[in-house]
Amino acid sequence: MIHVAAYTGGGICMGLGAMGAAIGEGYTAAQANLAVSRNPKISGDLFKNMLVGQAVAESASIFALVIAILLLFTNTGTGALIKAAALLGAGICMGFGAIGSGVGSGFPGGQACLGIARQPAVTNRITTNMLIGSAVCQTPAIFSMVVALMLIFMDFSHSAFYPGWAALIGAGLSTGLAAIGSGYGGGMAAGACCEGIARQPESVGNATTTMLVGQAVSQTPAIFGLLVSFILMFKTFPESPALSASMALLGAGISMGFGGIGPGIGNGMTAEGAVRWVSRRMEHAGELMRIMLVGQAVSQSTAIYAMVISLVLIFVV
Repeated sequence: MIHVAAYTGGGICMGLGAMGAAIGEGYTAAQANLAVSRNPKISGDLFKNMLVGQAVAESASIFALVIAILLLFTNTGTGALIKAAALLGAGICMGFGAIGSGVGSGFPGGQACLGIARQPAVTNRITTNMLIGSAVCQTPAIFSMVVALMLIFMDFSHSAFYPGWAALIGAGLSTGLAAIGSGYGGGMAAGACCEGIARQPESVGNATTTMLVGQAVSQTPAIFGLLVSFILMFKTFPESPALSASMALLGAGISMGFGGIGPGIGNGMTAEGAVRWVSRRMEHAGELMRIMLVGQAVSQSTAIYAMVISLVLIFVV
């Protein structure tokens, strides 16, 4: 069963992990073609920028590839059966966790190509901003990889199979699903920043600051998911053959995982709007930043609700 879980987890990991990066890279390439049609004279520079943007978006699927290879070829031994749940949870975590970061990283890559076509003189500024924004988008995927590595290499043999199996799979779902929204939302803010700098190069300071603040708030649902995963992995649960005990822990991971998707995307939408208009109305940067943060706080409340229910399922029910 341990080998069955490892192989199944590896397949899920790479299958899901291939989705996001491919979409993000395709978006970057599509915008690069549009950019070349607008300014064919710099097609060489646009081609290089497209490849750089696609390379960053590829990172999420590379993380998934690493975890999948570990699941397929690491000697998992013949330990306690709960190890099977940990390996399956690792594959689920990294597979889902790579989707949002892969798609999100494509937005700054694509918008950077369009921006360079519009303003070739500020190519370096736009490329630097693209790299910073894309790197932040990879943070949720890194969270997922960390949890997946912990599930693979930590020793859970001291934990009771019931309800421990549900806690470990729930840990993978919590971080993996929550990472989708944060990775996607962070990419929306980064893409708007590349567009804004191309429209108004003098706004690079205000636009980048607003982007990073907006991306930081967009990451919080993934952080909530990571917190719930840590609790599920490290808390000792008393043995209980009752199915309700297992379902409470599995439900905690599901609640926080799905509950983090919408707030991550919503926060990214808010940041996208703020960054875009900061570039056009630099004199109102402070007011736009304030409205962005208030709007994100309200959008964030639903992720907090999901985390509260997860904690109730873990500690109260």
